[in-house]
Amino acid sequence: MERTQLIRDLNERFRDAPAEEVVGFFLEAYKGRIALSSSLSIEDQTLTDIIVRQDKTARIFTLDTGRLFPETYQLIDKTNLTYGIRLEVFFPDYREVQRMVREEGINLFYNSIESRHRCCQIRKLEPLARAFQGLDVWICGLRREQSVTRQDMQVVEWDEMHQLIKVNPLISWTEQQVWDYIRQHHVPYNKLHDKGYPSIGCEPCTRAVKPGEDVRAGRWWWESPDHRECGLHQRH
Repeated sequence: MERTQLIRDLNERFRDAPAEEVVGFFLEAYKGRIALSSSLSIEDQTLTDIIVRQDKTARIFTLDTGRLFPETYQLIDKTNLTYGIRLEVFFPDYREVQRMVREEGINLFYNSIESRHRCCQIRKLEPLARAFQGLDVWICGLRREQSVTRQDMQVVEWDEMHQLIKVNPLISWTEQQVWDYIRQHHVPYNKLHDKGYPSIGCEPCTRAVKPGEDVRAGRWWWESPDHRECGLHQRH
């Protein structure tokens, strides 16, 4: 079937489907060629719980940029212990990190959008490309409510950059729905969420948000909202 038609048909089929149904279909249809790319967010932790309940052997990986919060590392361990799994951890190429720091400094991301994108490219996108090898589908925890850059995203999309089908089972969920699931199923989560951090990435690029601020306001807060993506979810 032609790719555009396949994506259209899948979206029609799963437009109002429960996340568990969406995940179950893709885990079975693409077994061995599918993985959850987890940032340890509440959304990705919810998806981890949904996935493990259906297939404990399914691949779940995360990226260690080298600049994460201690609480994030603690959550990796707690997730592994809770579910009896072992998250795959991908690291950046140390040679590229050394070159970047030598040329632009340890905190280059504050200097310009271009420098910040370079840092994300080296610490996140290149390791992600390695993690994607052998995959046809990646599962993401994106929600439309999260950001202005995600308003028109669908349950199923074609990721042109990575040449993969991208599945967003929680795309229409509200933040409250995610928290309800986490509490109901006792899903481990990052304790920084209890301290005003709704979206957690690298420590230097993440801050707590103030009451009433957008949930993504604490990520790369020195940039305008329409630039606040790392490049993982750019659409072409």
